[in-house]
Amino acid sequence: MSVLGGLMPRRVFEIFEDLTRIPRGSGNTKEVEEYLVNYAIAHGFKYVHEEIGNVIIFVDGRGAGKGKDSVMLQGHMDMVCEKTIDSRHNFRKDPLPIAVMDDYVYAKQTTLGGDDGIAIAYALALAEDEHISHPPLEIVITVDEEVGMEGARKLDTSVLSSKTLINIDSEEEGSFVTSCAGGLRGKMEVPVRYRAAEGEKYNIIISGLK
Repeated sequence: MSVLGGLMPRRVFEIFEDLTRIPRGSGNTKEVEEYLVNYAIAHGFKYVHEEIGNVIIFVDGRGAGKGKDSVMLQGHMDMVCEKTIDSRHNFRKDPLPIAVMDDYVYAKQTTLGGDDGIAIAYALALAEDEHISHPPLEIVITVDEEVGMEGARKLDTSVLSSKTLINIDSEEEGSFVTSCAGGLRGKMEVPVRYRAAEGEKYNIIISGLK
C-alpha cells in the first residue's frame, strides 16, 4: 500500500517511495544501483554502471530542447542511516517506515534518506515525462557521498560532455544548486602553551544529541 501516492508531484513521490523500500546506506548500495540500471533498461535509456557503483543515465532531448547542449543532473544514491535508541530497524534489509504528517514526509524513528533520494526521484521523473521539453540529460548518481564523496572522486568523466551541472542536493526547500560535486578538507593547528594552575578541575562531556 502506497504511503506517498497522493502527494504532488505524483511521479516524483512514487519514485521516492520506491527508494525508501531499498536499503541504501553508504557502503550498501548494490540494490539501489540495480534499481537504477533496471530503470534505464526499462525506459530504453543508455547507461553506464561503473565498477565503483556510480550509475550514469543518458536521456535524449525533447521538444524545444532537441539539439541543445546537454545538461548534467547530479545527486547521490546513498543515505545517512541513523535511528532512535529504541528503534529495531535494520538498515541493511528493512524498508524505511515512512509516514506523512501535515505537510511533512518523515520516517518513524529513522532518517528519511531525502538526502539525496529526492535527487534521484526528480531526475528520473523528468527523464520519463514525454510532455516536458528539455535538453539532452546526463543523470549522474554517485555512491558513498556521505562518507567522503568516494563515487565523485572516482567518477569517469570521459563519457560526459555537459558544460552545465545542476547538483540536486540543497539544504533549502525549493532550491537546486549549480555547483561542483566535491568538497574541501582543511587541517588546522593551533599552538598551545601550557602553564601550571590550581583550582577545581572539570571534565565536560556533551552527549545524547540527535
